[in-house]
Amino acid sequence: MTSKTRSTWRSVRSAVIATARQVSRTRMVVTAVAAVILVAVVVLVPLPTAVQLRDWATSLGVWFPLAFFAAHIVVTVFPFPRTAFTLAAGLLFGPALGVGIAVVASALSALLALLLVRALGWQFSKLVSHPALESVDARLRARGWQAIFSLRMIPAVPFSVLNYAAGASAVRVMPYLWATLAGLIPGTTAVVFLGDALTGNVSPLLILVSVCTAAVGIAGLVYEVRTHRRAHAE
Repeated sequence: MTSKTRSTWRSVRSAVIATARQVSRTRMVVTAVAAVILVAVVVLVPLPTAVQLRDWATSLGVWFPLAFFAAHIVVTVFPFPRTAFTLAAGLLFGPALGVGIAVVASALSALLALLLVRALGWQFSKLVSHPALESVDARLRARGWQAIFSLRMIPAVPFSVLNYAAGASAVRVMPYLWATLAGLIPGTTAVVFLGDALTGNVSPLLILVSVCTAAVGIAGLVYEVRTHRRAHAE
C-alpha cells in the first residue's frame, strides 16, 4: 500500500468518524428539543377533563358511537389492548351505551379473528399431529364453550391470544361466539364502569364485580381441566 493510498484511507476514515459523531450529536439535539417541547405542551396546554371529553363525544352526534364501534371491531382483531377501547367506551358514552358498544364490538372482533385464523389455515389439526393435542382438540369441539366462557371471565387472559388459539382449535363457531359474549359481559361491564368513574361517577360495585368475575372464570376453568383429565384417564 503506497503512502498516497494510506493518506486517502486515513482521510476517508476520518470523514466517516466525523460524520458519525455529527449524526450522533444531531440526534441528541433533536431528542432534547423534542423532550422540551413535549414537557412544555403537557405543562402549558390545558388538557380536556373527562367531563369535557364526554360532552365532546355527545356533541358529535350518532355517527361517533358508530365510528367508535367499527374501529373497536377492526383494531382489536390485532394484538391491540382491548382495555383501551373498553375504558374509552365508559368515559365517552357512559355505562349503558358504553357496555353495549364494548361487549358487542368485542364479540364481533373475536369472531372475526377466529374466522381469519381459519381462513389462513392456521389450525392445530393441519399443523401438528400429536395424541395429546388431538385429545384436547376433540374436547374443545365437544365442550369448547365451557373453556372459552371460563377463560373470558379471567381478566389476565389476553383477548387476542385467546381469539387466535380458539381459531386454531376445533371449537365450533356458534358456541364460541355465545361463550365469548356471555364471558365478556361481567369483566367488560366493570372496566366500562371504571371509565365512567373518571367523570366522577364512582361505583362501589366496581372492585366486587371484577373480583367475582375472575373467581368464577378461574373456578370454571379448573373444573373443565379436571373433567378433561378424568375423562382422559378413563
